[in-house]
Amino acid sequence: MSNNQKQFRELVGPEESIRMMDSLRRGASRRDVLAMLAAGGMQATLAGSIASLATTAHAQTPKKGGRIKVASLSSGVNDTLDPARQSGHIDYCRGFMFYNGLTVLDGSLTPQPQLAEEFSTKDAQTWVFKLRKGVSFHNGKPLTPADVVFSMMRHKDPATGSRAKVLADQFESVTATGPNEVTFRLTAPNADLPVILGTYHFHIVPDGTTNFAAGIGTGPFKLKEFKPGERSIAVRNDSYWKPNRPYLDEIELVGISDESARVNALLSGQLDLVAAVSPRSLNRVLDSGSHTIFETKATNYTNLIMRRDGGPGTNPDFVLAMKHLFNREQLLKNIQAGRGMVANDQPIAPNNRFFFKGLPQRPYDPEKAKWHLQKANLGSTPIPVVASPAATNSVETALVMQYAAKQIGLNLDVRRMPADGYWSSHWMKHPVGFGNINSRPSADLALTLFFKSDAPWNEAGWKNEKFDQLLVAARGETDLAKRTQMYADMQVMIHQDGGIGIPCFNSSLDGHTKKLKGLSPIPIGGMMGTSFAEHVWLDA
Repeated sequence: MSNNQKQFRELVGPEESIRMMDSLRRGASRRDVLAMLAAGGMQATLAGSIASLATTAHAQTPKKGGRIKVASLSSGVNDTLDPARQSGHIDYCRGFMFYNGLTVLDGSLTPQPQLAEEFSTKDAQTWVFKLRKGVSFHNGKPLTPADVVFSMMRHKDPATGSRAKVLADQFESVTATGPNEVTFRLTAPNADLPVILGTYHFHIVPDGTTNFAAGIGTGPFKLKEFKPGERSIAVRNDSYWKPNRPYLDEIELVGISDESARVNALLSGQLDLVAAVSPRSLNRVLDSGSHTIFETKATNYTNLIMRRDGGPGTNPDFVLAMKHLFNREQLLKNIQAGRGMVANDQPIAPNNRFFFKGLPQRPYDPEKAKWHLQKANLGSTPIPVVASPAATNSVETALVMQYAAKQIGLNLDVRRMPADGYWSSHWMKHPVGFGNINSRPSADLALTLFFKSDAPWNEAGWKNEKFDQLLVAARGETDLAKRTQMYADMQVMIHQDGGIGIPCFNSSLDGHTKKLKGLSPIPIGGMMGTSFAEHVWLDA
């Protein structure tokens, strides 16, 4: 908050200051606001502050018009406009251009109403969604409950090839229960259903759609051109149901797999926004003077896997010794250029609404690591540690740990594997190795996919019956305070007993021209969780 803003707030009070600033952002002039103040006898006192505030507010008012070109990570012949079949960053970007979901996730990954005006449940097993009125598809067809029922139930049909079938299998039924109402009946209670419905694959399409070539949805942009593996062009939907959105006239989206090529194209002015800038390229972007970096914290993590079902990880003291060898601040600063957050050996990040702040941070403590190592009594046999460039920063992290381990008499044999084939041939297949996990939209999914005893991706083979029971109970708990405590208890269990060491959460770094405004972080990934299209604007 600027000095002028503070002075303004102190003199007129917080509620009046908010009202005045909102008026400025909606287009009120300096004269309009001074007239408001005159009624309270404060015109002379605040004239200077208002002049400055008006300039600031109007400078931040989104402008309509303009065209941008955006580069995602890659593209290919399998690119698709079918929300159910989308499988990569560039598909997800297009999905948010052309479609909407019943809900949408905000900056804390809390579900907010979108095509559903409201949603409610009494038992987390039966959910009622009231649909927004006055919404039409790009072809003019009004949104109806039948569209929602079709869009949801098609995921359950194996012939659809839905990437979200495993999530949709919990839909026992989805039915129209009124002219603007849809009711979900689940096979078991799930308090996170609105979160799931805010993710990429559950966008709404017209009832009966079998050909998705036209990209017909209710979203902020309409399809102008789509060439899989090459590019897509989206143009403003002038009939979009959100007033004054979107801001841009047109977006061209391409895929460029090489990070250096993306950055070079950005700095030469060929691109306006690029995904996944490496920390090594930060200075080049920032030193250009006309470009900057948009950081989304805690989008993923690279983790040390110590199998609890075989090898040295069966000894809990070895696991604790390794966790105490993480110099987390050093790793964050030197390997990730400070772009991220220190982690605490559990997967729920600080910007998640269920993050447990009361869990003490595990420090870098070589002496405690040495004590646990001696207690483990593993002898002097070298311990192989498998790393690969495929698991972001794992090779660098392994080498730092190798040096720290040597100081306490532990011989870590770092074995670097090629990126090609790492996930199929090495991930989870060695007693000690590294993984790289992308952000999940809910605490339940993050814990279920990677820590439940019978989960296929239970990287450490960690089994805890009490954890499993808590996980199922939390999924069906509608009391937020009770659910929060359950997730706190599970974070403590993983921190203390799990075979996973998580030193840092990695930021997602996007580069863009300074003329591009409106980006704000949504911690499911970069580019506002790929939903940037309707939010950004050009300050030409």
